[in-house]
Amino acid sequence: MARRSVPVLKQLLSNSPILNQTRSVTYMPRPGDGAPRAVTLIPGDGIGPLVTGAVEQVMEAMHAPIYFERYDVHGDMKRVPEEVMDSIRKNKVCLKGGLATPMGGGINSLNMQLRKELDLYASLVNCFNLPGLPTRHENVDIVVIRENTEGEYSGLEHEVVPGVVESLKVITKFCSERIAQYAFEYAYLNNRKKVTAVHKANIMKLADGLFLESCREVATKYPGIQYNEIIVDNCCMQLVSKPEQFDVMVTPNLYGNLVANTAAGIAGGTGVMPGGNVGADHAIFEQGASAGNVGNDKLVEQKKANPVALLLSSAMMLRHLQFPSFADRLENAVEQVIKEGKYRTRDLGGHSTTQEVVDAVLAALD
Repeated sequence: MARRSVPVLKQLLSNSPILNQTRSVTYMPRPGDGAPRAVTLIPGDGIGPLVTGAVEQVMEAMHAPIYFERYDVHGDMKRVPEEVMDSIRKNKVCLKGGLATPMGGGINSLNMQLRKELDLYASLVNCFNLPGLPTRHENVDIVVIRENTEGEYSGLEHEVVPGVVESLKVITKFCSERIAQYAFEYAYLNNRKKVTAVHKANIMKLADGLFLESCREVATKYPGIQYNEIIVDNCCMQLVSKPEQFDVMVTPNLYGNLVANTAAGIAGGTGVMPGGNVGADHAIFEQGASAGNVGNDKLVEQKKANPVALLLSSAMMLRHLQFPSFADRLENAVEQVIKEGKYRTRDLGGHSTTQEVVDAVLAALD
């Protein structure tokens, strides 16, 4: 009887979740890597304080090795205060809610100021299907890498004569090469198979032609990664019909903004897409797609803003800071809440408040 029970016991033990758990041995931190890191926090406007508050709660519950230096910055300011810029330069990393950009008038975008002064030349938005969240398309996993400092967003505008305004689009070989290099390097390091350059070189033959020329030169250094090109209007049509064909996309400034928001809408909405802006020395993490990152008064009053995008962006931040296990825990908890479907904000088909979603994420942390 005892002998017959041995195989059964072995089978039970082999199926035990406790014995099957494994820990990664591939990440060996350097001495001192566990020291808490300072992160500049800008809650921003609209729903910004709600969703950044959600991140603060989760970080505290995980005992993540970071602490926040909080600063009040609002989109109607003429400039980002110098003390805030000094904090970001010192800490190297910032987490930011949305900053409202006034339409017209003489107030420049503070988002553009941050990108230019800190030389955050690469914007990255990851648009992907979340398990349990129904969308029109499956197998979507697109990374949009956008040049962040020039193009139509250079801010070089002037009135030639009354009623005639000239806006300059600036494209340089230096900026085009470094964004192409970043895109291919990202693809190489993340086992991505294809990089697609988005352009309008059939019309803007010199400006977008220079961008394409730079992408082609960089592509020759990465023979293991497939490279192709697509005109931006065809790109938008292909995105809404067959988005699964895209992998990594590299774009000039304006096109990237349009493509990232379109891809986000296809994959589940702007409320669940993480992103960030990175340069050689600094990084700012925020909701990936710019549409809806400030929200509206009703969302703020009802406290029903979706915190998922910024929670996932903060997981990107944790990985950037070399805290991968904390990033994994946070991502797994968010994905579990989405998959279960019990707590979702209105944009995802539910009726939950921000706090209810946060509480569910906290409960899902292992």
